[in-house]
Amino acid sequence: MQSPKLKKFFEEWLEEVTISEIQEKLESGELTSKELVLLYLKRISVYDKEIHSVLEINPDALQIAEALDVERKVKGPRSPLHGVPILIKDNIDTHDKMHTSAGSLALKDSIALKDSYVAEQLRKAGAVILGKTNMTEWANFMAYGMKSGYSSRGGQVLNPYGPGKFDVGGSSSGSGAAVAANFAAAAVGTETSGSILNPSCQNSLVGIKPTVGLISLRGIIPIAHTQDTAGPMARTVEDAAILLGALCGRDEADPITLTNPLAGVDFSKSLLKDGLAGKRIGIAVDGFLELLTKEKQDVLQAAIEALKSSGAEVVEKIEIPCAKAEWKYDVLTYEFKPDLNAYLNGLHPSITVRSLRDLIAFNHADEERMLKYGQAVLLESEQTSGSLTDSAYVDALEFDLYHSTEQGIDYALEKYRLDAIVFPGDEGSHISAKAGYPSIAVPAGFTVSGEPVGITFAGTAYSEPVLIEAAYAFEQLTKLRNAPVLSLE
Repeated sequence: MQSPKLKKFFEEWLEEVTISEIQEKLESGELTSKELVLLYLKRISVYDKEIHSVLEINPDALQIAEALDVERKVKGPRSPLHGVPILIKDNIDTHDKMHTSAGSLALKDSIALKDSYVAEQLRKAGAVILGKTNMTEWANFMAYGMKSGYSSRGGQVLNPYGPGKFDVGGSSSGSGAAVAANFAAAAVGTETSGSILNPSCQNSLVGIKPTVGLISLRGIIPIAHTQDTAGPMARTVEDAAILLGALCGRDEADPITLTNPLAGVDFSKSLLKDGLAGKRIGIAVDGFLELLTKEKQDVLQAAIEALKSSGAEVVEKIEIPCAKAEWKYDVLTYEFKPDLNAYLNGLHPSITVRSLRDLIAFNHADEERMLKYGQAVLLESEQTSGSLTDSAYVDALEFDLYHSTEQGIDYALEKYRLDAIVFPGDEGSHISAKAGYPSIAVPAGFTVSGEPVGITFAGTAYSEPVLIEAAYAFEQLTKLRNAPVLSLE
């Protein structure tokens, strides 16, 4: 960088900086939001050529940052996110000069007619939406065997801890890789089943998959309305809690958010170093731990030992009946068609893909570019009626809800009188996803070969404050995250 001041910040300060540390510099006047955007843009331009995590930059980011700098001087900051650059996943609508495509070339020219609820909340908080992150195409609801992080529009996202060596995780792959590589203060991902938690574990991040209803789905390219949610991905529990607070709220356009009792809650009050003291934490390993490699199992055993030293009462090897259930993804198959059709039908008239059928035809017409992994999942969803009257759909929905709650999370919490359940890695994420319940992934260490490993704290509906307490205490006790060593190639 040409500026000696920015060069010094770039080389000595930017990596692993937290939102609170950013605010200290902005408040003192040592740094402006405009300069901060320049620093992150420089870092992206230098290091993202290999990782492919950022799909496009907001052309107005510098001007927005400069306006927020002026506002800070005149009125003061709006929130802890004032002037802070945040990246968002490419399935979250922004009414600006950026596109929203779910990683697909079919929507490469689509500019949303309105901001999503998520974008509205970020702008309201004074955050700078820095750009859109690459993702697994259609949030990995397109084909069987699609590699995490691949999209026809953005190519393959790679894990910054081992590009081409370690799985980057999906489908919020770009958000995970970008935050791990320090390309923004934090990012927003989305999850239907594991898509925040998995890349968070794979990239040594904190990822919060909130209760369905904590954050409005309005303006997010959908998979299934009963499971979809947005959520924060950050390098620390504190940063994730700050971002969660900005996104949390009620929205008349998304009825489930009217059940949200946490609107207006300050999640930073849950950042307690002794947040595990006195809590009963159940360890769910049977049916889950064996799904991981021996190396990862060893790391997770060390994490369990750390929990035992935290002041928590650890209940090992708890039973979760639904761990043995024959889970299917029928609910997603049935909900995707009507949900996606409604979204596509609301796009600008210039977008010719107006339905799932149109999307399938678009992909089929350009198989070389569009169908590297096929589109079997899209075809299966198109074969449904789209009316949600199918008995198979209703039966599957009831099966999922019963087994994930009464025979799942709630069963374990009640039987063992637990405050939270710990799962190894993101295993078990499907149970919380089907229940619509929250989970928080936290770094738990690395394998000998350097692959990140995480653990997940899970609870019942709207138990985010309790989970944040537990996650923060574990993080502060262990401090296991290390930044990746990035290549200039």
